[in-house]
Amino acid sequence: MKQIPYWLDTAPALPDRSGKDLPDEADVVVIGGGLTGLSTAYHTARKGARVVLVEKDKVGSGASGRNGSMCTQGITISPAEARKRYGQERARELYDAFREAVDVVEELTLTENIDCDFNRSGRLGAVCKPQHFQGLRAKQRDLADNFGHETVVLSKSELRAELGTDYYHGALLDPLSAGLHVGKFVGGLADAAERAGAEIHERNAATGLTRLPGGGFLVETLHGTIRAQQVMAATDAYTDKSMPWFRKRLINVGSFIIVTEPLGEARVKELIPNGRLLVAHKNVGHYVRLTPDNRLAFGGRARFAPSNPASDIKSGDILKVEMTEIFPQLAGVRIDYVWGGMVGFSWDRIPHAGEADGAKGLYYSMGYCGHGVQMATYMGRAVAEMMDGKPQANPLRGLDFPKVPVPFYNGTAWFLPFGGAYYKAKDKLL
Repeated sequence: MKQIPYWLDTAPALPDRSGKDLPDEADVVVIGGGLTGLSTAYHTARKGARVVLVEKDKVGSGASGRNGSMCTQGITISPAEARKRYGQERARELYDAFREAVDVVEELTLTENIDCDFNRSGRLGAVCKPQHFQGLRAKQRDLADNFGHETVVLSKSELRAELGTDYYHGALLDPLSAGLHVGKFVGGLADAAERAGAEIHERNAATGLTRLPGGGFLVETLHGTIRAQQVMAATDAYTDKSMPWFRKRLINVGSFIIVTEPLGEARVKELIPNGRLLVAHKNVGHYVRLTPDNRLAFGGRARFAPSNPASDIKSGDILKVEMTEIFPQLAGVRIDYVWGGMVGFSWDRIPHAGEADGAKGLYYSMGYCGHGVQMATYMGRAVAEMMDGKPQANPLRGLDFPKVPVPFYNGTAWFLPFGGAYYKAKDKLL
């Protein structure tokens, strides 16, 4: 069993982008080589700026290569909650941005010829208790009437044509959500950024950031310093102590995934005959999808603990039990991959992006709350426009980070095990 992400292990080998001399200056320095950073570098370089991206490990080694490889429509909070917070017009604008984000990913795969198995396979949002089924019909009407988003309600009996299990009590089908091979997408986007003129420096962590008196910044790295007029902080859940202001505004949650041995085409047709993506509507939910080579990927929170080799193995054992409860026919199937990673959540469960207060020229986009594949890519494009003097390009404008509700919080989420126990109890009781 490999303790590395399936998506990175089965993608074409990436070139070594480490060991290069860092230039003395650039127009833009991007900190972080995940999808946010790569997309920012790509779109900014295409505008003619000199862009340097620094990454402490390899591109895609953080959350961008460790996720469920789903590219789904829908906002990070419910449509009803968005409307309650922001009003109908603003909620619709946000919802449209999340929907457009999937289109942006698809456009990039086409314009840059990125072969990453992008497929609008559709997403099933399934409920696990019969009393939750009527809520799907209400959500369907809300999405259609107020957000222009057409979905299909499937009863438990209708769902049997989509899933080889009776575990769920219905689902909402969004036919336009997509799956892709995120490892191939990350690699393709890095190549595209370099073709556009961006420089990528791997294994060269940013260690400090200083505002210069005459404007711009001095970015300190492990292998030298570089001056830049603008800086993009694209580190999300992997933000370290070099940027404490951002770090304390995120809750970093472990997410874990197992991937089975190849099951063969006939067997996966019994499990998920139409190749849908599956997400369970629970407080502590799970997500399921087929891989391009006919394996089953099964992910979820499993344990409210950080990701490390020992934690990943324990979480993988929990996920296998849950997987076989849902699909008993997979009992005895070999697990070939298990891994974990960190997901950045904001305190209000909405991504945040913009120009940092009091630090003109310092931009950020973080807190994707599990919707990072599409939103990180989309927000990289938006930040490139913001840096070019177009603040209206930011769909998250005006949504400031909320006040941190935990005194003396410094980015270490010591309270997560207690919160996890609470939400698991809610799933059992309600």
